[in-house]
Amino acid sequence: MSAPTTVHTSESLTTWLAERIALYLKRRPSEIDPSVPLAEYGLDSVAALSLCGDIEEDFDLVLEPTVAWDYPTVQALAQHLMEEFSAESGAV
Repeated sequence: MSAPTTVHTSESLTTWLAERIALYLKRRPSEIDPSVPLAEYGLDSVAALSLCGDIEEDFDLVLEPTVAWDYPTVQALAQHLMEEFSAESGAV
């Protein structure tokens, strides 16, 4: 069962994460600074779990529910996702 290969970039993941987080926080994506901790925007545990679910659904990656706290900024989370994609493809 092979899915089509999609090349993700740090930039595309940062954009996707900012858009998704903005949706949960009822803000515009341009208001989400990738270097600011998500907790400073008021991201709560419900939104963090929803974000994990969205990542699993859109990218077929299973993540720990604490991922938004372990990687507290959009930049850190995007980098972690890049590492996960690399590990999954065997490119590590």
